[in-house]
Amino acid sequence: MSSHSLSKSQYLRGLQCHKSLWLYKNSPDLRTEPGESQLAVFAEGREVESLGQKLFPDGIKIEFHGSDFNEKITQTKKLIESGVKTIYEATFQYDDVLVMVDILHKRKDGWGLYEIKSSTEPKDTHKEDIAIQYCVLKGQGLDLATASLIHINKKYIRNGGLEIDQLFTIVDLTDDAIQRQKQVKENLSLMKKALNQKSPDIVIGPHCLAPYECDFKEHCWDNLPEPSVFNLSGLWASKKFDLYSRGIVDVKELPKDYKLTPFQQAQVKAEQTDKDIIDRKSLKAFLDEEISYPLYFLDFETIQPVIPAFDGLNPNSFIPFQYSLHWQEHEGGKLEHSEFLAKEGTDPREEFVKKLISDVPNDVCILTYNQKFEKGRLKALAKQFPVYSERIMNIHDHIVDLMIPFQKAYVYKKPQQGSYSIKYVLPAFIPDDPELDYKELKISNGMEASNTYANLHLNKNGDEVSKVRVDLLKYCWLDTYAMVKLLEKLKEIS
Repeated sequence: MSSHSLSKSQYLRGLQCHKSLWLYKNSPDLRTEPGESQLAVFAEGREVESLGQKLFPDGIKIEFHGSDFNEKITQTKKLIESGVKTIYEATFQYDDVLVMVDILHKRKDGWGLYEIKSSTEPKDTHKEDIAIQYCVLKGQGLDLATASLIHINKKYIRNGGLEIDQLFTIVDLTDDAIQRQKQVKENLSLMKKALNQKSPDIVIGPHCLAPYECDFKEHCWDNLPEPSVFNLSGLWASKKFDLYSRGIVDVKELPKDYKLTPFQQAQVKAEQTDKDIIDRKSLKAFLDEEISYPLYFLDFETIQPVIPAFDGLNPNSFIPFQYSLHWQEHEGGKLEHSEFLAKEGTDPREEFVKKLISDVPNDVCILTYNQKFEKGRLKALAKQFPVYSERIMNIHDHIVDLMIPFQKAYVYKKPQQGSYSIKYVLPAFIPDDPELDYKELKISNGMEASNTYANLHLNKNGDEVSKVRVDLLKYCWLDTYAMVKLLEKLKEIS
């Protein structure tokens, strides 16, 4: 591809922001590399694409070696001329725009193009994706009859083997693609014009965040003070950009009458005064009224595959595979610990439940951090395994959220940086403790734990699997031990 030619993904980038497209073409080293969660999304997207292609079996995939896309274009042309009915990754170029089609299938009335997405509903960016493909294929003179989106059917429930025709929904977007053609041509003209000039002078705005967070955001936002209004916790993006457009960038410059939540007020006050925020009365009330012994500290880890992995599950269902549990029979008593980590590649749910209800007695106080997550998983498990529902819901009903004192700003420290996530709270309240440093772990966050476990069954090296399982246990152990230490700190403060 030439420096000013466009791929489909580059066209979609340009729709979001011409500056992002220009930087991608001219200063790619300024990009932020995709993180663990993004790489997992990409991998899952490839899996969904592979499954979606089975809706049109016996197709031929355009193989690609090297960096010359002309090879793929030539292969595509030869397959079409030879009478092949279904092609995966069919490649076309027109007006200096290159596209690769997930599925190209010959129908009685002409060719149909199909774009496969792992979402559970059509999005506008998907329609733009199909529109640019339609433009290129029609421009190349292909007898294109339909343009469709294949996406995940969120109502699908797995029962036995995957039913591919039930897992996916096909939406005909031909009319939509046709209606967008005039705008597509205008968009291409504007993008090519932008690429032939110096870097576009585009100020930051909502386009930096939607439909995707731009991977040049760190570069474009590097002149903002720390913290800026964009660090204000829980404030709508539109309100942040409104403040920015009014020249209010530093949180210390916020108007005194600007409406803020209690947590935001604490955040701003801590920045303005450089002092800790402590509401001892509210903190003491929480500790006295909510905490009782015996006391259990509980944390779950889950996977959330878009393709339902086991029977009875919908796409994107959470599947708990691990927990850590610390407990004390009385205040100041010996700290005990139990844990569970399912065997990789198996349905972990029932074993998870059986171990949990054997570890946690009825009617005890159970601390989690962000109770909504654990409670949601427990409710789902109670429905999936009604024989254990009474015991599961007893645990559910006795959960207390240790996040509350931080979320409601009974206590706030400047190093929290506007977050009440435990990953920020812990080092803010208990700094420089190597035992509590997630960075010292090989697995240091929940997304990494989820991705690691989800792929663990693919590892055939037994020793390596054992090491990874130890790393998973260490990570989850720290999540509950961190709660133990945070509770001690809250008692000390109160």
